[in-house]
Amino acid sequence: MNDTRLPELSPGDRSAVRALYRRALEGWNLRDGSAFAGPFAADGEVIGFDGTRHSGRSVMAAEPGRIFTDHATPEYVAKVRRVRALGPGVAQLDAVAGLVPDDAEDPDPALNAVQTVNAGAGWRITLLQNTPARYDLRPDLAQALTAELRGLTGRGPGPE
Repeated sequence: MNDTRLPELSPGDRSAVRALYRRALEGWNLRDGSAFAGPFAADGEVIGFDGTRHSGRSVMAAEPGRIFTDHATPEYVAKVRRVRALGPGVAQLDAVAGLVPDDAEDPDPALNAVQTVNAGAGWRITLLQNTPARYDLRPDLAQALTAELRGLTGRGPGPE
C-alpha cells in the first residue's frame, strides 16, 4: 500500500511561511506596493478579492501602488489557520482576513476573506488567493468570523 501522507514542515519552515504572509499584509497596511510585493517570487501571482489576477512581482508592486494613490485602503487583520507541506519545499498557508476601514473600529464584514498562500522557490510566495468569506447560507459563520477578526484589531471587543 502506498503512503499518501504529505511530508511535515520543520518548525523553521512553518515560521518562514508565516513570516512571508505577515510581510505581505504589513506591506499592504503600510500602503507600500514594493513592500507588499517583496515576499513574492519574481513570477508570483495575486488573485484579488474581486477576482483580478496580477502576475509578476513588478506588476504586484505597481498595481497596489496605484490603488494606494487613488483610494483609501482599509487595513488587514488576519489569522493563520494552518500551514502544511504540499511536497518537498512547497507549502500552503490557510488564513482568514478582514479589512478595517480607517474610520472604523471593526472589520467590514462585507470584506472578510479566506486567503490561501502557496509558497516555494526558497520560501517566496508563488500565489496568494483571496476568496470572499460571505457564507451565504450560514450567517452564523459570517458573524463568528467577524467577531473573531474584531478581536485581532485591538480596537473593539473580541469574540464572546
